[in-house]
Amino acid sequence: MNLFICYSKCSTCQKARKFLENHQIMFKERDIKNDNPTSEELKEWIEKSNLPVQKFFNTSGLIYKELHLKEKLPNMTDEEKIDMLSSNGMLVKRPILVTENKVFVGFKEREYEELL
Repeated sequence: MNLFICYSKCSTCQKARKFLENHQIMFKERDIKNDNPTSEELKEWIEKSNLPVQKFFNTSGLIYKELHLKEKLPNMTDEEKIDMLSSNGMLVKRPILVTENKVFVGFKEREYEELL
């Protein structure tokens, strides 16, 4: 079963959910604000996605900006970044779609079309 991690008030998440529903792609939904990813999950997803840790940060979010992470991230280890991400779901870019073979971060319709 695919895992769809989202924030209900996020318009990008709503578009991604609509895509999944319209194409009858089964998924289990998880709210990132109420049930943020653990360090272990993030490590697994980062590896599966083949993306750098930085791509998992919600760079347009208020918390990211309040914590001045743009300046801090370059000096942090991947372990520190993952710990930071696991501390608050709102720091994590969304949606995240975890499939059996791949992890999609954000929503790009042509990437999701790989699922069809």
